[in-house]
Amino acid sequence: MSAPLSIFDSRHPHHEPSTLVAFAENNLDRQSEHRADDCLEKAFAAPGAHVFAFSGGRLVVKHDEKIVDPLFAPYELAELKPDLDAAILLGFLPNGEPRLAVPVGVTEDELPKDFRLTDGRTLYRQQMMADDVLGQFAQASSLISWAAANRFCGKCGSAMEAKGGGYRRACPACGNLAFPRTDPVVIMLTVDLERDLCLLGRGAHFPEGMYSCLAGFLEPGETIENAVRRETLEESGIHIGRVRYHASQPWPMPHSLMIGCFAEAKSFDIKRDEQELEDCRWFTRAETAAMLERVTGVAGTEGQTVSPPKGAIAHRLMRDWLDWGRAG
Repeated sequence: MSAPLSIFDSRHPHHEPSTLVAFAENNLDRQSEHRADDCLEKAFAAPGAHVFAFSGGRLVVKHDEKIVDPLFAPYELAELKPDLDAAILLGFLPNGEPRLAVPVGVTEDELPKDFRLTDGRTLYRQQMMADDVLGQFAQASSLISWAAANRFCGKCGSAMEAKGGGYRRACPACGNLAFPRTDPVVIMLTVDLERDLCLLGRGAHFPEGMYSCLAGFLEPGETIENAVRRETLEESGIHIGRVRYHASQPWPMPHSLMIGCFAEAKSFDIKRDEQELEDCRWFTRAETAAMLERVTGVAGTEGQTVSPPKGAIAHRLMRDWLDWGRAG
């Protein structure tokens, strides 16, 4: 009789779990490799063009008691003091309508009535916009942050110029080119197959009671699998065997890609890095399920362990570990 399949041998419970996390849905045709010099001007003038406006890295939204609208028609931007030279063409909807992003000079104190500033975490936790618009926001926020950090040439210090509708930046002095960056982060749910437990930790900066998957930046010259092994060992002292990729999530704070994996524990005694983690421990399926039912930020969870909010890839990894056990 063959050995039963483990979570590292099966694709259950979802064919593509990356579609189930926040910021992942984005149906824009980016056309990033095929942009004329005048693509921004044409996009701003096109019927149906709409713009995400960012002030100090946060999104400007029209917000009243009934609706939250994150998109502005080009003519609505004037009172926000837009920096049109720093505008970025994100792409086009299936019907051809352009979507753009632009930094604006208006401060929070200067915002018109019923306008607010908000960040990515608030947008997805409070479900303030449709999933496809949230994905467009993630793209816009990452590009606006990248452009702001690359105003000057890294080689000669000259002011950079936006090209390709903002999808690259060029130095007119030395010809150096800069392209949008994505910082890869591994985030892993370590599983003890023998005892049927998962490993979770909490940083000192976490909301009260919240435990999450361990995570860390992928380093140069490192595979995803080895980054999972290194980060888990560094933070918890646990040695890792098999690593299975599970899902990914754009994370526009400011421009990361979360690479979610399951990791097979080959040792079990925790020796946590006290500078990185306030606590680290093994959880049973029942304990994990209970945490997922009382996510962080929900009233009445004081003094209890809670999970990251729905939409976070850590929540997805925890949920899919539980669901895999019932997937068959």
